[in-house]
Amino acid sequence: MDRAETLLQLRSSLSEVLNREVPELREDARLFDDLALDSTSVIELLMSLEDTVGLEIDPEELGPEVFKTVASLAEYVEAGLAKTATA
Repeated sequence: MDRAETLLQLRSSLSEVLNREVPELREDARLFDDLALDSTSVIELLMSLEDTVGLEIDPEELGPEVFKTVASLAEYVEAGLAKTATA
């Protein structure tokens, strides 16, 4: 999955979790401040990503830096998918 596909999937999952269309998803958008995610919606987002892209989430790797921006979350997703592909 390339970066554009990752961002498209994130946008789709965010729209589902937030119950509203996210028409544009900038990589510098802050998940909590700009997109209004909260702790519950983060869990829903991660579950959605597990279901839709096959991401395996390791709770040990989930620090606050993962949820800082769209870019940081995209990097986490890409790293997780790469790890799954090599396992």
